[in-house]
Amino acid sequence: MPTAPSARMLRHGPSHFDMKTAVLLLAHGTPDNVSEIPEYMRNVTGGRPIPESVIAEVAHRYGLIGHSPLTEITMRQAARLAEMLSMRVYVGMRNWKPYIADTLKKMRADGVSQVVTLCLAPQNSRTSVGLYRNAAFKEAAGMAIEFIDSWHDHPRLIEAFAERLQDALVKVGRGTMVVFTAHSVPSRTITDGDPYEQQAKETAALVASEAGLPDSQWVFAFQSQGMSGGPWLGPTVEDTLRALQQQGYSHALIQPVGFVCDHVEVMYDIDIGFQEYGSQIGIVTSRTESLNDSATFITALAELVRKQLERHAGAAYISARS
Repeated sequence: MPTAPSARMLRHGPSHFDMKTAVLLLAHGTPDNVSEIPEYMRNVTGGRPIPESVIAEVAHRYGLIGHSPLTEITMRQAARLAEMLSMRVYVGMRNWKPYIADTLKKMRADGVSQVVTLCLAPQNSRTSVGLYRNAAFKEAAGMAIEFIDSWHDHPRLIEAFAERLQDALVKVGRGTMVVFTAHSVPSRTITDGDPYEQQAKETAALVASEAGLPDSQWVFAFQSQGMSGGPWLGPTVEDTLRALQQQGYSHALIQPVGFVCDHVEVMYDIDIGFQEYGSQIGIVTSRTESLNDSATFITALAELVRKQLERHAGAAYISARS
């Protein structure tokens, strides 16, 4: 007779589940050095032709930050999550090594048959999370995929962002104007019913509330608009900083709530690009520390995985009983 998942199993998490179950964290991927930029960009665009000027600009940005730590940080996140859950956690990248396909192949060889898959982008968009989802299911032959689509409002995620924000405000002044950001996407994706814009703004509002910010002390902007044609979501950070300076603000604190670790969109776009722009127009610009391997953030990931496994266990029990 099938046994329902016990209260102890659900409370203590996935270490009590079948050893054939594992977690797969998905991320964008980043090249290891500047010489790999052309190949990396071909992966990003799906092989579509890229102007040499775009490749040169991306290489220039990577060169200025020296190295993007995205892969190393994601591996640390995976290791800490594995320790917290007492189960195997793998990492797959959509645009660079370790590629999603290669990671799933290894998982299959390791005997994994059920995969809880989480894209490290809290807000759901067909242009980001949707592509990761497609890539995971495409390569998952012989394995059952439990995909977590969005988690932009998870309480521990909001708490983790709020912790970083409060720490930064202590340094720059608690009354400093805060600019929450997320990566822009083509406007056409939102008019087709994509939830990304609404979810990004909701994350920002929840973090502001958790940190105790009044509505008058924060704004939202989209950053890192693409170099391809067509309109992208705004307002841009540059336009937002200029408006704040004209309103008399002398300092803006940027918190990117669409990213969960340091990489080029944080280390170049914010730390170099926006700070230089701010200095040109007369508004000091700084940012909060990224979540990276924050204990509160790793707890958020663990709770998401546990909840997904609890749903699966409950559904399996009901199916077996029917």
